[in-house]
Amino acid sequence: MVDSDDADDGRVFASAVARRDAIVRTLVLVGALVAVTVALRLAVPGLTDPEWVRARIAAFGVLAPLAFLALQTAQVVLAPIPGQVLASVGGYLFGTLRGTGYSMTGVVLGSTLVFVAARRFGRPYVERVVDPAALDRWDEFVARTGVSGLFVLFLLPTFPDDVLCFVAGLTDIRLRTFLTLVVVGRTPSFLAVAYAGTQVADGALGTAALVLTLLTAGSVVAYAVRHRIVAGLERVT
Repeated sequence: MVDSDDADDGRVFASAVARRDAIVRTLVLVGALVAVTVALRLAVPGLTDPEWVRARIAAFGVLAPLAFLALQTAQVVLAPIPGQVLASVGGYLFGTLRGTGYSMTGVVLGSTLVFVAARRFGRPYVERVVDPAALDRWDEFVARTGVSGLFVLFLLPTFPDDVLCFVAGLTDIRLRTFLTLVVVGRTPSFLAVAYAGTQVADGALGTAALVLTLLTAGSVVAYAVRHRIVAGLERVT
């Protein structure tokens, strides 16, 4: 749980649990991206040719984007895999801009469903579907920092966006404001991993690795100064 003096004690993580969660989610994200890349290359050698891939995707017409959009929506509601992993696949299959667009559309739809469900059925429902420790941790942080704190969390790709959507639904934040936070906060990281996916499709593995490394490093730095970011946002809002 986030301590009240966390902003002043100089620690990057509020507790061993928070540190473990961040490390695990980062490793899962990176590991899944690597595993997906290796599996695709082994299963279908033609996937190393971006023109071959996009020609096959185009043959499915609107079904391919719709299926991908539905999968990205479901990951927010069910959280089977990190959304950034699917975003990288979207970049691989559809290109950076289209992949990001499909991913963000799915994320917005899924986030809306989770937010509305939490608001409609209340805390008893959320406590049944969300890990209690995670709910308490982020519930307290958002309660103290409000919209600014929620925005900072959405900026960082290692945080559980599904839990944050449930938490937001329990606050008095309007749906329109919440969705603005989702779009503005999530788009940069989804764009970055989609670009990395596109680079993998084009065979530029070094560029993809560099992008993912910079994204991870940026997330660590942003998390370390998250309270300063929140304070700065509060001063200008």
